[in-house]
Amino acid sequence: MLDIAARILLFPILAFQAVNVRLTALRLADPVGRRDGVSGQGPVLRLLIIGDSSAAGVGTSHQEEALLGHMRKRLSQTNTVHWVVDAKTGATTMDSIVRLKQCQQQKFDVVSVSLGVNDITTLVPLSVWLRHFSTLLQVIENKFQPDIICVSGIPQMQYFPLLPQPLRWVVGAQAHRFDRALRRLLANRANYRFIEMDFEPDVSKMSPDGFHPGPKIYAEWGSKVYRAIRGDVRRLSNPNTR
Repeated sequence: MLDIAARILLFPILAFQAVNVRLTALRLADPVGRRDGVSGQGPVLRLLIIGDSSAAGVGTSHQEEALLGHMRKRLSQTNTVHWVVDAKTGATTMDSIVRLKQCQQQKFDVVSVSLGVNDITTLVPLSVWLRHFSTLLQVIENKFQPDIICVSGIPQMQYFPLLPQPLRWVVGAQAHRFDRALRRLLANRANYRFIEMDFEPDVSKMSPDGFHPGPKIYAEWGSKVYRAIRGDVRRLSNPNTR
């Protein structure tokens, strides 16, 4: 694995670049808007969005432009959607485990999960992250009894303009490795849906900080998630199939 060798050889440069990025990066606020509510008409569908700053919608000005807004608008066309966002900027997978364990146990039909980027940037080893992610899924299943768990893959970090080279290339290679491992972890799990984060590397669609999605990417992401669960939603909305 060439990037691992490069990480060792170029460690002083990579460490300097990483520190510099953290010190100089533009800090974007979470979008305004409610993180829980009810909308739409039809059979009841309970939606929970879990994750980090992207799940929280950082890079947009309002939750209507974020993943929540795009999923809620589509699902509300056919269902009464009870929606909750439990996402925190900077959260790693372990941070989310700790937070979710403190949540009240309740039923959600669909849970959307987006985590992993902060594990990469904080140098969590892949093997450790997979253990954490497996634990996270167990917590979600025990706490929320979801019918469908929709897991978004790791974005293509080699295209994040905030990151200078060679840091961008090394981080991008690690992101690709995490994404492949996550896909394998979820393989053959009947109630899981994996969402490929294979958006075109168009810098103009990213947020001003060069790290988070912009509104257009959130719209594409929301569309991907909805398409992945559309058939499941129809099934869950039919009382004869539940």
